Amino acid sequence: MHIKLSEEYQNKRDTILEFVLSFDNMGTLLGSGARNKIKLFDLNGKILNIKSFKVPNKLNQVIYKYFRKSKAERSFEYAQILMSKNIGTPAPVAYALNKSSSLFNESFYISEHLKYDLTYRELVTNPNLENHEEILRAFTQFTYKLHENGIEFLDHSPGNTLIQINNKSYDFFLVDLNRMNFKKMNFEERMKNFSRLTPKKEMVEFMADEYSNLIEEDSGKVFEKMWFYTSKFQEGHLRKKRLKEKFKL
Repeated sequence: MHIKLSEEYQNKRDTILEFVLSFDNMGTLLGSGARNKIKLFDLNGKILNIKSFKVPNKLNQVIYKYFRKSKAERSFEYAQILMSKNIGTPAPVAYALNKSSSLFNESFYISEHLKYDLTYRELVTNPNLENHEEILRAFTQFTYKLHENGIEFLDHSPGNTLIQINNKSYDFFLVDLNRMNFKKMNFEERMKNFSRLTPKKEMVEFMADEYSNLIEEDSGKVFEKMWFYTSKFQEGHLRKKRLKEKFKL
Protein backbone atom coordinates (compact mmCIF):
# COMPACT_ATOMS: atom_id res chain seq x y z
CA MET A 1 0.00 0.00 0.00
CA HIS A 2 1.46 3.34 -1.12
CA ILE A 3 0.31 6.40 0.82
CA LYS A 4 1.10 10.09 0.46
CA LEU A 5 0.08 12.60 3.10
CA SER A 6 -0.26 16.37 3.23
CA GLU A 7 2.36 18.17 5.30
CA GLU A 8 0.03 18.67 8.29
CA TYR A 9 -0.61 14.93 8.66
CA GLN A 10 2.89 13.51 8.21
CA ASN A 11 3.11 12.52 11.87
CA LYS A 12 -0.22 10.65 11.65
CA ARG A 13 0.90 8.28 8.91
CA ASP A 14 0.61 5.03 10.85
CA THR A 15 -2.88 5.77 12.17
CA ILE A 16 -4.23 6.90 8.79
CA LEU A 17 -2.69 3.88 7.08
CA GLU A 18 -4.38 1.67 9.66
CA PHE A 19 -7.73 3.31 8.82
CA VAL A 20 -7.20 2.52 5.15
CA LEU A 21 -6.10 -1.07 5.73
CA SER A 22 -9.09 -1.72 8.00
CA PHE A 23 -11.55 0.21 5.80
CA ASP A 24 -13.86 -2.78 5.20
CA ASN A 25 -14.28 -3.52 8.91
CA MET A 26 -14.07 -0.13 10.61
CA GLY A 27 -15.46 3.36 10.22
CA THR A 28 -18.99 4.75 9.88
CA LEU A 29 -20.55 4.37 6.45
CA LEU A 30 -21.75 7.62 4.86
CA GLY A 31 -24.50 7.18 2.28
CA SER A 32 -25.44 3.95 0.52
CA GLY A 33 -22.00 3.02 -0.79
CA ALA A 34 -23.62 1.70 -3.96
CA ARG A 35 -20.67 2.67 -6.16
CA ASN A 36 -17.79 4.37 -4.39
CA LYS A 37 -17.88 3.90 -0.63
CA ILE A 38 -17.29 6.67 1.93
CA LYS A 39 -16.58 6.09 5.61
CA LEU A 40 -15.86 8.42 8.52
CA PHE A 41 -13.01 7.83 10.98
CA ASP A 42 -12.21 9.64 14.22
CA LEU A 43 -8.60 10.85 14.43
CA ASN A 44 -8.18 12.24 17.96
CA GLY A 45 -11.43 14.19 17.72
CA LYS A 46 -11.01 15.24 14.08
CA ILE A 47 -13.28 13.39 11.63
CA LEU A 48 -11.64 12.09 8.47
CA ASN A 49 -13.61 11.29 5.35
CA ILE A 50 -12.16 8.29 3.46
CA LYS A 51 -13.46 7.56 -0.02
CA SER A 52 -12.79 4.12 -1.46
CA PHE A 53 -13.05 4.15 -5.24
CA LYS A 54 -14.59 1.19 -7.02
CA VAL A 55 -11.94 -1.17 -8.43
CA PRO A 56 -11.79 -0.42 -12.18
CA ASN A 57 -12.20 -2.98 -14.94
CA LYS A 58 -9.15 -4.87 -16.24
CA LEU A 59 -8.38 -2.40 -19.03
CA ASN A 60 -8.52 0.59 -16.71
CA GLN A 61 -6.44 -1.26 -14.14
CA VAL A 62 -3.63 -1.38 -16.70
CA ILE A 63 -4.19 2.27 -17.66
CA TYR A 64 -4.10 3.46 -14.03
CA LYS A 65 -1.09 1.28 -13.30
CA TYR A 66 1.11 2.58 -16.11
CA PHE A 67 -0.39 5.58 -17.95
CA ARG A 68 -2.72 7.68 -15.83
CA LYS A 69 -2.93 8.93 -12.27
CA SER A 70 -5.62 7.30 -10.14
CA LYS A 71 -8.82 9.12 -9.18
CA ALA A 72 -7.56 9.27 -5.59
CA GLU A 73 -4.24 10.85 -6.55
CA ARG A 74 -5.91 13.37 -8.84
CA SER A 75 -8.44 14.25 -6.12
CA PHE A 76 -5.60 14.90 -3.67
CA GLU A 77 -3.58 17.03 -6.10
CA TYR A 78 -6.59 18.97 -7.37
CA ALA A 79 -7.71 19.72 -3.80
CA GLN A 80 -4.29 21.23 -3.13
CA ILE A 81 -4.59 23.37 -6.27
CA LEU A 82 -8.06 24.56 -5.25
CA MET A 83 -6.89 25.54 -1.80
CA SER A 84 -3.91 27.42 -3.24
CA LYS A 85 -6.42 29.47 -5.26
CA ASN A 86 -8.67 30.04 -2.22
CA ILE A 87 -11.43 27.84 -3.66
CA GLY A 88 -13.43 25.90 -1.07
CA THR A 89 -12.99 22.14 -0.76
CA PRO A 90 -12.60 19.80 2.23
CA ALA A 91 -8.94 19.93 3.28
CA PRO A 92 -6.91 17.12 1.64
CA VAL A 93 -5.23 14.70 4.03
CA ALA A 94 -3.81 11.87 1.93
CA TYR A 95 -4.31 9.38 -0.86
CA ALA A 96 -3.49 5.68 -0.79
CA LEU A 97 -3.02 3.15 -3.61
CA ASN A 98 -3.02 -0.61 -3.50
CA LYS A 99 -1.17 -1.97 -6.54
CA SER A 100 -0.47 -5.57 -7.42
CA SER A 101 2.66 -6.52 -9.37
CA SER A 102 1.00 -5.90 -12.74
CA LEU A 103 -2.38 -4.25 -12.17
CA PHE A 104 -3.94 -1.32 -10.32
CA ASN A 105 -6.33 -2.30 -7.54
CA GLU A 106 -7.86 -0.14 -4.80
CA SER A 107 -7.47 3.59 -4.26
CA PHE A 108 -8.52 5.84 -1.39
CA TYR A 109 -8.83 9.60 -1.02
CA ILE A 110 -8.75 10.99 2.51
CA SER A 111 -9.92 14.49 3.45
CA GLU A 112 -11.15 16.32 6.53
CA HIS A 113 -14.88 15.78 6.89
CA LEU A 114 -16.84 18.97 6.29
CA LYS A 115 -20.17 19.77 7.93
CA TYR A 116 -22.55 21.57 5.59
CA ASP A 117 -26.15 22.80 5.46
CA LEU A 118 -27.19 21.77 1.97
CA THR A 119 -25.95 20.97 -1.52
CA TYR A 120 -26.89 22.57 -4.81
CA ARG A 121 -29.32 19.67 -5.27
CA GLU A 122 -31.62 21.15 -2.61
CA LEU A 123 -31.89 24.31 -4.73
CA VAL A 124 -33.26 22.11 -7.54
CA THR A 125 -35.62 19.98 -5.46
CA ASN A 126 -36.89 22.69 -3.11
CA PRO A 127 -37.78 25.94 -4.94
CA ASN A 128 -39.34 27.25 -1.71
CA LEU A 129 -36.04 27.07 0.16
CA GLU A 130 -35.44 30.23 2.18
CA ASN A 131 -33.30 32.76 0.25
CA HIS A 132 -33.34 30.44 -2.77
CA GLU A 133 -32.53 33.12 -5.34
CA GLU A 134 -29.89 34.72 -3.13
CA ILE A 135 -28.07 31.39 -2.69
CA LEU A 136 -28.34 30.66 -6.41
CA ARG A 137 -26.79 34.02 -7.29
CA ALA A 138 -24.01 33.49 -4.74
CA PHE A 139 -23.37 30.06 -6.27
CA THR A 140 -23.11 31.69 -9.70
CA GLN A 141 -20.51 34.11 -8.31
CA PHE A 142 -18.62 31.10 -6.94
CA THR A 143 -18.68 29.42 -10.37
CA TYR A 144 -17.46 32.66 -11.96
CA LYS A 145 -14.55 32.61 -9.49
CA LEU A 146 -13.71 29.08 -10.65
CA HIS A 147 -13.71 30.19 -14.27
CA GLU A 148 -11.63 33.29 -13.60
CA ASN A 149 -9.07 31.07 -11.87
CA GLY A 150 -8.89 28.77 -14.88
CA ILE A 151 -10.72 25.87 -13.23
CA GLU A 152 -13.02 23.78 -15.41
CA PHE A 153 -14.81 21.46 -12.97
CA LEU A 154 -16.06 18.71 -15.27
CA ASP A 155 -18.35 17.19 -12.61
CA HIS A 156 -20.10 20.48 -11.85
CA SER A 157 -23.35 18.70 -10.95
CA PRO A 158 -26.01 19.07 -8.20
CA GLY A 159 -24.41 16.86 -5.54
CA ASN A 160 -20.84 18.07 -5.89
CA THR A 161 -21.08 21.50 -4.27
CA LEU A 162 -21.56 21.65 -0.51
CA ILE A 163 -23.00 24.86 0.95
CA GLN A 164 -22.50 26.32 4.40
CA ILE A 165 -24.85 29.09 5.53
CA ASN A 166 -23.58 31.71 7.97
CA ASN A 167 -26.39 34.22 8.58
CA LYS A 168 -26.80 35.48 4.99
CA SER A 169 -23.30 34.58 3.91
CA TYR A 170 -22.77 31.45 1.82
CA ASP A 171 -19.61 29.39 1.48
CA PHE A 172 -19.23 26.78 -1.26
CA PHE A 173 -17.03 23.67 -1.30
CA LEU A 174 -16.34 21.32 -4.20
CA VAL A 175 -16.22 17.54 -3.76
CA ASP A 176 -15.70 14.61 -6.14
CA LEU A 177 -12.66 16.33 -7.57
CA ASN A 178 -11.01 13.82 -9.88
CA ARG A 179 -12.19 15.35 -13.18
CA MET A 180 -10.87 18.87 -13.76
CA ASN A 181 -9.08 20.90 -16.39
CA PHE A 182 -6.92 23.89 -15.57
CA LYS A 183 -6.86 26.41 -18.42
CA LYS A 184 -8.16 29.77 -19.57
CA MET A 185 -11.85 29.22 -20.34
CA ASN A 186 -13.65 30.89 -23.24
CA PHE A 187 -17.31 31.97 -23.24
CA GLU A 188 -18.64 28.71 -24.73
CA GLU A 189 -16.78 26.58 -22.19
CA ARG A 190 -18.05 28.71 -19.32
CA MET A 191 -21.66 28.40 -20.47
CA LYS A 192 -21.35 24.65 -21.02
CA ASN A 193 -20.00 24.27 -17.48
CA PHE A 194 -23.50 25.11 -16.15
CA SER A 195 -25.23 22.41 -18.22
CA ARG A 196 -25.37 19.62 -15.61
CA LEU A 197 -26.75 21.64 -12.71
CA THR A 198 -30.49 21.93 -13.20
CA PRO A 199 -33.24 21.22 -15.75
CA LYS A 200 -35.27 24.16 -14.42
CA LYS A 201 -35.44 27.10 -16.79
CA GLU A 202 -36.15 29.67 -14.06
CA MET A 203 -32.96 28.68 -12.23
CA VAL A 204 -30.92 29.02 -15.42
CA GLU A 205 -32.48 32.46 -15.92
CA PHE A 206 -31.24 33.60 -12.48
CA MET A 207 -27.76 32.16 -13.06
CA ALA A 208 -27.54 33.70 -16.52
CA ASP A 209 -28.63 37.10 -15.21
CA GLU A 210 -26.03 37.02 -12.43
CA TYR A 211 -23.25 35.75 -14.68
CA SER A 212 -24.00 38.36 -17.34
CA ASN A 213 -23.46 41.10 -14.73
CA LEU A 214 -20.15 39.57 -13.73
CA ILE A 215 -18.78 39.39 -17.28
CA GLU A 216 -20.54 42.57 -18.46
CA GLU A 217 -22.33 40.76 -21.27
CA ASP A 218 -25.92 40.93 -22.58
CA SER A 219 -28.11 38.79 -20.29
CA GLY A 220 -30.15 37.48 -23.23
CA LYS A 221 -27.02 36.19 -24.94
CA VAL A 222 -25.79 34.51 -21.75
CA PHE A 223 -29.16 32.87 -21.07
CA GLU A 224 -29.56 31.67 -24.66
CA LYS A 225 -26.19 29.91 -24.62
CA MET A 226 -26.52 28.59 -21.06
CA TRP A 227 -29.97 27.17 -21.77
CA PHE A 228 -28.78 25.67 -25.07
CA TYR A 229 -26.12 23.59 -23.32
CA THR A 230 -28.47 22.74 -20.44
CA SER A 231 -31.16 21.47 -22.83
CA LYS A 232 -28.62 19.51 -24.82
CA PHE A 233 -27.33 17.78 -21.69
CA GLN A 234 -30.81 17.02 -20.37
CA GLU A 235 -31.85 15.49 -23.70
CA GLY A 236 -28.80 13.22 -23.66
CA HIS A 237 -29.39 12.35 -20.01
CA LEU A 238 -33.01 11.35 -20.66
CA ARG A 239 -31.99 9.33 -23.73
CA LYS A 240 -29.50 7.33 -21.67
CA LYS A 241 -32.09 6.81 -18.94
CA ARG A 242 -34.63 5.45 -21.45
CA LEU A 243 -32.02 3.08 -22.93
CA LYS A 244 -31.09 1.78 -19.47
CA GLU A 245 -34.75 1.14 -18.67
CA LYS A 246 -35.32 -0.54 -22.03
CA PHE A 247 -32.40 -2.92 -21.67
CA LYS A 248 -32.75 -3.12 -17.84
CA LEU A 249 -29.15 -1.99 -17.26
